[in-house]
Amino acid sequence: MILEQLIDIFLLAFLAIISIAIVRIRDVFSAVMLFGIYSLVSASLFLMLAAADVAFTEAAVGAGISTILMLATLGLTGREKEKMLVKKKISLLPLVIVVVTGATLIYGIVDLPPFGGADNPAQVHVTPRYTQQSMSEIDVPNLVTAVLASYRGFDTLGEVVVIFTAGVGVLLLIGGRRRREEKHADE
Repeated sequence: MILEQLIDIFLLAFLAIISIAIVRIRDVFSAVMLFGIYSLVSASLFLMLAAADVAFTEAAVGAGISTILMLATLGLTGREKEKMLVKKKISLLPLVIVVVTGATLIYGIVDLPPFGGADNPAQVHVTPRYTQQSMSEIDVPNLVTAVLASYRGFDTLGEVVVIFTAGVGVLLLIGGRRRREEKHADE
């Protein structure tokens, strides 16, 4: 138990370090690679928290497809970040918003039951119903598939729609750039 907690703390610290590196780095290619590493570490953390389905999705979408799409976009647009006008005035509003949001989330976490407790509401009310009645209600032999495809079908559909929309958006951006480059090449 202590070893698992140490691994969780290490992974969270590593995520924080990667986040700071992403914010500070100037090379876009390196930032894309760090985003991929961030997704893999996130997937590892989800796996440690016994959320294998979320870990698999994070590894496939976050580290896999997203990284490939970002690299493809870099191949079409260029690697170096353009020099942008930097404001001398530093705004504290984003920092205040992040601190207030973080404090609110921490306040909400305080009242949660302990992780993995046998008397948690999800273990007492929802899990027995899923394990005992899923075969008679929906006739799907795999319990995970039954939960994701039927009981949480709208949630899963929403996740798939978000991923699909993001992919179409990136493809439209890449395709628009190609058409403009071809149009300028013909002129």
